[in-house]
Amino acid sequence: MKITRFTLYQVPPRWLFLKIETDAGFVGWGEPVIEGKAATVAAAVAELMENLLGKNPLNIEDHWQVMYRGGFYRGGPILMSAIAGIDQALWDIKGKYHNAPIHQLLGGRVRDVMRVYTWIGGDRPTEVGIAAANMVAKGFTAVKMNATGEMDYVDSFEKIDLALARIAAVREAGGPGLGIGIDFHGRVHKPMAKVLAKELEAYRPMFIEEPVLPQNNEALRDIANHCSIPIATGERMFSRWDFKQLLIDGYVDIIQPDLSHAGGITECKKIISMAEAFDVAAAPHCPLGPIALAACLQVDATCHNAFIQEQSLGIHYNRENDLLDYLVDKTVFDYEKGFCKIPEGPGLGIEINEEYLLSRAAIGHNWHNPIWRNEDGSVAEW
Repeated sequence: MKITRFTLYQVPPRWLFLKIETDAGFVGWGEPVIEGKAATVAAAVAELMENLLGKNPLNIEDHWQVMYRGGFYRGGPILMSAIAGIDQALWDIKGKYHNAPIHQLLGGRVRDVMRVYTWIGGDRPTEVGIAAANMVAKGFTAVKMNATGEMDYVDSFEKIDLALARIAAVREAGGPGLGIGIDFHGRVHKPMAKVLAKELEAYRPMFIEEPVLPQNNEALRDIANHCSIPIATGERMFSRWDFKQLLIDGYVDIIQPDLSHAGGITECKKIISMAEAFDVAAAPHCPLGPIALAACLQVDATCHNAFIQEQSLGIHYNRENDLLDYLVDKTVFDYEKGFCKIPEGPGLGIEINEEYLLSRAAIGHNWHNPIWRNEDGSVAEW
């Protein structure tokens, strides 16, 4: 069996899908994208695929090593996202070839269902109490929200008070059993991150996410020593080498590799297994499309330390299209009592509606994240 061709589809709301075809009729799907840099990742995919045409798609580990080590310059969000989408598609082909879900080829399931959380509040969170109550009514047992809007290095305590009021509203609406993930989004610099993390303890969050940017992971030591809330990070870390020092330092409780950014199924399985050896949990990052979510669930099924999964149904970015729009069987991601079943079909366990995909690819997208500024005009972290 040989890879014969590939096609990329840039589709709303902000996704990039990859289709890899073989001479044996097996087709694989991947989702290689960096939000806001879809065209850049597409160019990287095209370059990497030059070496894969005519090759046996089943030799996934070797293909991964060639894509990663075959370039003198390696790593980073663009190259690792390109590798990730190709890797997902190769695993999809392999699963279909063996007529088995990917998790069976990775050693089999350690769980029957996967807990999921849903987003509330948007980029500048508002009316989160009402949103949390609505999600609890739908059966979700966990939500995630942004903590703040723009934050300067040292900022007003009024912004801290506003953040606390919103989180208090979510806790009141959701009750003591609701898991609340609070995403600092890298917007909060170390001086204010220490303040906010300490103040949040009273609301018993499930975790605080990216309390500082990953470039400043050394600051996690001070934050971890300052509060008892579990610390999560990792959506902007792209390989096991990026995660290595984070795990050695010991100030992270939950890692969040993204299966469309961090080298795909092959690499994220290794990253999450590394974390297990440090008694660290995993909650893979996935505010993306159905292919990315399917890949996450296949890996989650095999990892003992994966405890919850992000998913994008109804997320504030999904305006033109939502998670289920591109699927033939929209029940594959049915959520029940805050859990999602592990897809059991061959490969990723999903079927893409190609006719609909083509109609949306004709529209495409040019999504970019907003540029925020502080009151003094300096650029703020989004």
